Amino acid sequence: MQETMSGVWGLFFSAFISSTIAPGGSEAVLAYMVSAGSDDVQFLVFVAAIGNTLGAMTTWGLGALAAKKFPVATLLPEKKQNALNLVKKRGIWVLFFSWLPVIGDALCFAGGWLKLPLLPACLIILSGKFGRYALVAWVFV
Repeated sequence: MQETMSGVWGLFFSAFISSTIAPGGSEAVLAYMVSAGSDDVQFLVFVAAIGNTLGAMTTWGLGALAAKKFPVATLLPEKKQNALNLVKKRGIWVLFFSWLPVIGDALCFAGGWLKLPLLPACLIILSGKFGRYALVAWVFV
């Protein structure tokens, strides 16, 4: 039981870190745990999606804090400037794609910068992240 819980916490932290600026391999951790068959697949997908969403919301919060200190969008690096323009143009639903490598973090940051509504943003981000992890789990079952 102790081993299982440490593995689940490892998955959670890997997913959290993967959704912030730091690189991570949460998909590989999930794939390993699913293929090992040590835990319920639905539970593992849930843990990974929650951890990854909390990491994304941390990035969203950093964007909101940055907007207070630096209200001029031109101070952003080009990658985040592109994401900011995309979120402005397409709206809150673009946050569904926050699971994408490279641009996903920038989309979350832009959502916070633009002060998009917190709860809808969180739910949209969660749905995208959950879908990605469900697909990874399905491939490795």
